[in-house]
Amino acid sequence: MDSVLERLRGVCVGLPEVTERLSHGEPCWFAGGKKMFVMFADHHHDDRLGFWCAAPPGVQEELVAGEPERFFRPPYVGHRGWLGVYLDVPVDWVEIGEIVTDAYRTVASKKLVAALDTK
Repeated sequence: MDSVLERLRGVCVGLPEVTERLSHGEPCWFAGGKKMFVMFADHHHDDRLGFWCAAPPGVQEELVAGEPERFFRPPYVGHRGWLGVYLDVPVDWVEIGEIVTDAYRTVASKKLVAALDTK
């Protein structure tokens, strides 16, 4: 589990002006220190390891319908379009990087997105 958390942490903190702090007992990452875009879920509400993240409109429905063994609608934030991603299955870390970057873009300010685009 520690290696999975460390890999996810590395993806998140590689984005501009990201901070990490605990929220609801789990590591979470915030764009510009203000808006959460990823929350680690270490068996948070079930017996699965994963993370919850902001997602562009329609992405949650598409991924959950297409691959329910890898993606889910998380409690509390699923109704807002957030996506749940299981990490206790074979993980494609390139794809995780894309999902996390999309999550960041979904909540980050225009200034931060511009900084990301010039990176």
